[in-house]
Amino acid sequence: MTPTGYRHGDVEGNIYLALKNFVRQHKLGKVMVGEVGIYTGRDPDTIRGADVLYISHERYAKVQSSSFLDVAPELVVEVLSPGDRWSQVMQKLEEYFNIGVLMVWIADPDTQNIYSYRSLTNVSHFSAGQQLLGDEILSGFETPIDELFED
Repeated sequence: MTPTGYRHGDVEGNIYLALKNFVRQHKLGKVMVGEVGIYTGRDPDTIRGADVLYISHERYAKVQSSSFLDVAPELVVEVLSPGDRWSQVMQKLEEYFNIGVLMVWIADPDTQNIYSYRSLTNVSHFSAGQQLLGDEILSGFETPIDELFED
């Protein structure tokens, strides 16, 4: 695995902080950061590393593994790196949705856009001046896109 650049880490941290503060305030579950391993396949095992994720208390109570998450979180956040190819991103999305992830946010630091996927074909686009919404997964969550990408 190649280390990410500082811009990637900054955006990842901003998203984590916004989610963590909201989830903690409302006692909804856990927010994790830092290439958190999630099983997306078994026998053979396939593991994806999420930049940031949210998992409710209900789903977290079902986790049995002591290493990687064996229960799908509700939300996965992927921050794009300059070398990421969309075909690889779409493969990750497919794996996440196949295990029961409800929403995936793809954050692009270069364009300062976030794409919110509910499926491979159901996507919303958020850009500067708009509020990123948590929909029913994180009901009441909204944060300015600009703050997620600020230095």
